[in-house]
Amino acid sequence: MSLVEVAGLVKTYERRHAPWGRPSRICAVDRVSFAIGAGETFGLVGESGSGKTTTVRCMLRLVEPTAGSFTFRGEPVFDLPAARLRALRRDMQMVFQDPGSSLNPRMTAGAIVEEGLVVHRQGSPAERRERVRDLFGLVGLDDGMMGRYPRELSGGQRQRIGIARALALKPALLVADEPVTALDVSIQAQVVNLLMDLQQRLGLTLLLVAHDLSLVRHLCTRVAVMYRGRIVETGRADAVFSAPAHRYTQALMSAMPGGAGGPSARLRYDAGSFDPGAELREVGPGHWAT
Repeated sequence: MSLVEVAGLVKTYERRHAPWGRPSRICAVDRVSFAIGAGETFGLVGESGSGKTTTVRCMLRLVEPTAGSFTFRGEPVFDLPAARLRALRRDMQMVFQDPGSSLNPRMTAGAIVEEGLVVHRQGSPAERRERVRDLFGLVGLDDGMMGRYPRELSGGQRQRIGIARALALKPALLVADEPVTALDVSIQAQVVNLLMDLQQRLGLTLLLVAHDLSLVRHLCTRVAVMYRGRIVETGRADAVFSAPAHRYTQALMSAMPGGAGGPSARLRYDAGSFDPGAELREVGPGHWAT
């Protein structure tokens, strides 16, 4: 059984162009389905606005889905009462894209990491303090930084604090939403290597949301490509990257540095050719595309 199973996930929003006008519906996530095995690193990729972040926020019920299901260890997360959902959140944690805006500027780094332990009533104050020290060491930070505020830390240090906070409750699933996009190029590799090390050491199941294809190729065992709220291609990362079947995936690959011989060789995807009703079909062993 998979640790994570998403089936037919839909999220729509209503938009009014004028107070008196009829609202129009925008489908941000359209019948998305995928499964992730325990200990696997799964990548969700696509351009900005493709529905990646909305998908994972629906999974964790940070926003409420319109339709579909998400089961975690066999439990239907969308149907759980508040008390059970609160308990289950300990096993599903998220690292947010912008470490600056996701950390409370009024709290010290130590208090930020400890907050989840306090909320879920884990351990005594002394035990929590020791756990925070261990977490700082785990993500490569000196425990002398526990008393500092986010404004006193670099972007890379703030993201490490975000990772430590997510790991505090020993989750089984870690969702990383564009974890290095807001960081300087010089420290992106450090955070990527940290995530790889933590995934292996802790046996985490990692769901990586990214538009950086080279990052996904480096980290993930399987990948799903999203476009306009739909998954248009999915399979093992090596298969998808070596032989992309969907025209949109091919265009993404050609835009990678060194992906297709330079700008003159880049492919352009004709958005008018997109068929939102097309179903995934198997184009190779475990490799599917619309």
